[in-house]
Amino acid sequence: MSDPGGAGRLAAIWIKRAKLGPMDPAARATLVAGRGLVGNADQGRRRQVTLIEAERWVEMMAELGAALDPSTRRANLLVSGIPLRDSRGRVLGVGPCRVRIFGETRACERMERAHAGLQEAMNAGGDWRGGAFAEVVEGGEIAVGDPVSWLE
Repeated sequence: MSDPGGAGRLAAIWIKRAKLGPMDPAARATLVAGRGLVGNADQGRRRQVTLIEAERWVEMMAELGAALDPSTRRANLLVSGIPLRDSRGRVLGVGPCRVRIFGETRACERMERAHAGLQEAMNAGGDWRGGAFAEVVEGGEIAVGDPVSWLE
C-alpha cells in the first residue's frame, strides 16, 4: 500500500453536468476556491469536489468479481498512490491546487444498482473505500497526470 505521507498522481477527472447526469471524462479541468469544479453540478457547499483512490477501486472490483469503470463511483477525481483513509481536515495538493478533506463519501443505493454488493463493499469497516469529499481552498487548472500529495 502507498506511503501515508507520500505522493501520488491524478489518474482521472470527471465532470457531472447535472444532478444524476452522466460523468463526463476530462483531460483538464478548473477548480475554483470556495466553489468546486467548473461545469460540475455541485457548486459551493462543503462537498465541492469528490475523490476516490484507484487502488481501492481495483481492490473492490477484485473482491466483487466485477469490472466496472471507476467513473461508476460518480466522483470527480481519481487519485493513485495517495491514501484517503482518515484524512478529515488534511489538505491535499492536486497539481497547483489545494483541497481540504471534509470527510468520507458514503456510498448510496446507486452503487448497489450498479453492481450487487458494491454499496456494502464501499461502506464496510470505515475504510473510506467510497472516497472523500472536499472543499477547494486554492483553485487553478488541473490535468490528468498532475502530482497529488498531502501538504498539511
